[in-house]
Amino acid sequence: MAYRKTPAELRRLEAAREHLIACATSVVAEVGWSQASVTAVADAAGIAAGSVYQHFPSKAALAVEVFRRAAGREVEVLGEVLAAPGDPVERLSRGVEVFARRALENRGLAHALLAAPAEPAVGAERLEFRRRYRALFATVVREGIAEGALPEQNGEITAAALTGAVGEVLVDPLGAADGTASEALLAELVAMALRCAGAAPPP
Repeated sequence: MAYRKTPAELRRLEAAREHLIACATSVVAEVGWSQASVTAVADAAGIAAGSVYQHFPSKAALAVEVFRRAAGREVEVLGEVLAAPGDPVERLSRGVEVFARRALENRGLAHALLAAPAEPAVGAERLEFRRRYRALFATVVREGIAEGALPEQNGEITAAALTGAVGEVLVDPLGAADGTASEALLAELVAMALRCAGAAPPP
């Protein structure tokens, strides 16, 4: 008869897996994907390197899980802001500001999610999450068009342009030594996003 893990063992394994993911996320935020070796992650988690493979079949699988968790949270937050009640242009403005501010407050992880060199499996995830960002922006742009707050346009194209531009604007600041978020940068980024969508910039 095959051995079946008890509920207590399953809970212990799940807790160990979650701890490993949290430690791996911290390592990636500090040193990037390329230097986040299995040994470095295991050291951060306080376990032997071989123990990592009890939870993930490869370094790539662990990296993908780290990316999905971290990027998924950012998509969730942006979605909540863009779907909130109110004027779609104001929601678009707020969404860009919140996304950028969160990135600038956690620069190492944000740089890893947006631009840091990574293995192909993480690169594929990055493309998939860009599609999710585009879908969120496209929805609010279409709402703005329907309400007459934005000019007629292809919402999908505008959303793709917004997603790419916001990420590109943030790449260099995320790599800067200064750890503070620039209010001037945030204001310029929001104004750029509104121009891209054809809305008047905020006063």
